[in-house]
Amino acid sequence: MGSFRNTSGKLCETSGNVATDGIKGSLKERGIRLTRQRQILLGLIDKSGEHLDAESLYQMARKEDPKLNRVTVYRTLKLLKAGGLVDELDLMHYEGDQHYYETRTKQEHAHVICLRCGKVEEFFGEPLHRLRRQVEETFGFKILIARTEIGGYCQHCQVLRARELSEVRERSDAEERAALESGAGDRTGHRKRATRGD
Repeated sequence: MGSFRNTSGKLCETSGNVATDGIKGSLKERGIRLTRQRQILLGLIDKSGEHLDAESLYQMARKEDPKLNRVTVYRTLKLLKAGGLVDELDLMHYEGDQHYYETRTKQEHAHVICLRCGKVEEFFGEPLHRLRRQVEETFGFKILIARTEIGGYCQHCQVLRARELSEVRERSDAEERAALESGAGDRTGHRKRATRGD
């Protein structure tokens, strides 16, 4: 059993089945040669504890092997994804069409994404297993893969968002008061001119 830190720095346990050795064995079974460059990419995906996009993987891998190119990164990701060894995530499309990668784990988890700052937390727990069993029992469905993404606002962003909304309301109220005061003054001035016959 191993562990990693998720994108917020929280220590998470892995089942040990996520290890690069398991992925290497799976590639070997499929007759796919594990080149040095593929090993570098696998290691980065498996051990970073982050959800990395292809460009980040490329930049990190180039530090270990300056000869590595983007084409190799994209081909390797496609190969690993097709082999069911890596999951491609969109993480609520927080950054548009950006895709992120993580090794497929035996232990299911949900991705909890802050839609304001982009922080990603991973939630592991019995509620996910209950949901899976409930879906299988209700629909007679054999689930092979499940991805759960939850979007919302982290605690920090909730505070910032409440402050921003309060400021917007205050500005709106002030503008409304100014408009009313300005409009009332114009009408009063207009009436005075009208009664004098100017």
